[in-house]
Order: sequence, then C-alpha cells, then structure tokens
Amino acid sequence: MTAASTTTRCYNLGPLRQVPPGEGRVFRVGRSSVAVFRARDGKAYATQALCPHRAGPLADGIIGAGKVVCPLHGEKFDLVTGQSLGNRCPPLEIYPALVDDGGDIIVSLPNHQR
Repeated sequence: MTAASTTTRCYNLGPLRQVPPGEGRVFRVGRSSVAVFRARDGKAYATQALCPHRAGPLADGIIGAGKVVCPLHGEKFDLVTGQSLGNRCPPLEIYPALVDDGGDIIVSLPNHQR
C-alpha cells in the first residue's frame, strides 16, 4: 500500500490455519483477490493475487526467507516491500496483514480495492 492511500478498510479473512505453513492462498474480498501467505514462523503477508510479469498465481508460488517466487516464471518478490528481486518486474502491491489474538487473518485494503 502506498503512503498516498488514506482510506483503508480491515477485513477478517478467517483462521490462519486455512493457510498451511510455507504456503499461500487466494481470498476474495469484494471484487478483488488477495494472496495471503503464511510464513513458517506464523507471520502472515498479503499481496496482489497475480504476478505483474504475466499474471502468474502468486499464492501457488514457493515462499521462504520473506520472499515469494512466481510459479510460472520464477520471478522473485520481497513479501514485506513488494519489490522485485533480481528482475525488472514492477513491484507487488502489498497490504498490511496480521494475525489477531484469536488466530484470524486481518488484512487492510485501500477502499479502491473493494
């Protein structure tokens, strides 16, 4: 999310256990799709669902060490910043994500994403 975004809305996507450690899943939020990743340490990350390179399904990619690898073309992205790593792809749009005290995934999306 960019600093220019001023209005966001939080969404409860349900229990983190829906996403196995080291994997990602796609969630529909309104008209948008969001990829949510669960790191092996239990931390959640959220990004746009499709790779900006050729629309690969990022949730099907390999994650580790704070990165996701697009399953179609091997493009790598930092899950914290969204920046492409070692390639010329545009950065991913990232969304603040956390796991609340009840174990649910909470994602904040800009209002234009709904």
